[in-house]
Amino acid sequence: MENTEYMRMALELAEKGKGFVNPNPMVGAVIVKDNKIIGQGYHERYGGLHAERNALAGCREAPAGGVLYVTLEPCCHFGKTPPCTEAILQSGIEKVVIGCKDPNPMVAGKGIEQLRQQGIEVTEGVLEQECRKLNEVFFHYIQTKQPYVVMKYAMTMDGKTAAYTGKSKWITGEPARKKVHQDRLYYSAIMTGIGTVLADNPLLTCRLENGRNPVRIICDTHLRTPLDSNIVKTAGAVPAIIATACRDTGKYAPYIKAGCRILPVTEKDGHLELCELMTKLGEESIDSILLEGGGMLNWSALNSGIVNKVQAYISPKLLGGLEARTPISGKGAESPETAFCLTNSTISRLGEDILIESEVAYPCLQE
Repeated sequence: MENTEYMRMALELAEKGKGFVNPNPMVGAVIVKDNKIIGQGYHERYGGLHAERNALAGCREAPAGGVLYVTLEPCCHFGKTPPCTEAILQSGIEKVVIGCKDPNPMVAGKGIEQLRQQGIEVTEGVLEQECRKLNEVFFHYIQTKQPYVVMKYAMTMDGKTAAYTGKSKWITGEPARKKVHQDRLYYSAIMTGIGTVLADNPLLTCRLENGRNPVRIICDTHLRTPLDSNIVKTAGAVPAIIATACRDTGKYAPYIKAGCRILPVTEKDGHLELCELMTKLGEESIDSILLEGGGMLNWSALNSGIVNKVQAYISPKLLGGLEARTPISGKGAESPETAFCLTNSTISRLGEDILIESEVAYPCLQE
């Protein structure tokens, strides 16, 4: 087998940690000796052993003289666990093949340098793009200290997220809805606005077996969230944060008693200052957010520049209606030339529905 084949195996291992290692990266490792795999592992949970140490612990024979394939540069600093470079050096591994460098300032090439200084051969950049894509959330968070935000919505082919009556269950089919719950597992938090809470009273939990619920965040400028809403009623079991500009602390007590956290945020133009909110959430190790908001919050998020990716689930249905909801409302762009531009789009088929995923390019510059 070639380097790329072993690295692809390491990538598949790394994905097993999806949703359980945040805010750490997903990492997979494979150890090869005499052209056979003798050990493999991945970073399973935040605070647990890193991929390299798991692979070494699972070796069926002594790894001395072997080759380690790992998707991300080994760490060289003490964190929740000791440095992986230390374990590699003690193991007698002769060569390390790395997918991509770690952008963490505490590593950032230092792990590679340390291995080379101790006589270990290091090869870099094997399936680098795939390895970087795997950890786009981690790369963004470690470099900006702010969450990676994915704006998600489901709409019909005529661009409606609900009928004129307000009914929206269900725009998409079961396969698309299952994908949403997989993403709720993957991303650290899910955020919505007070408008959605009042209209739909969502629960915003992950319904996958053995899944992990995201932290739920409500953007509620004037603190109007009903105390009998599903999110507040379940705040004792599933974390809930209400971000608000309300400074009447007397109103906080019943929410806090129910188990919610109140996060004060500055008000700007009648809405929450979303950039400030992202900074505060990043300080709490929330590395990623699935934004399931209504049209106004989606527009505010785009206008604030906090959205990194858009997920548009498109159903082969037509609702029509002048008053029917659309995914993004607000003031809107003045013309196509000033629209928000999307790039690097991918298209997936989920049953009868289509998912288009695109990165947001700020700003949109037309040649």
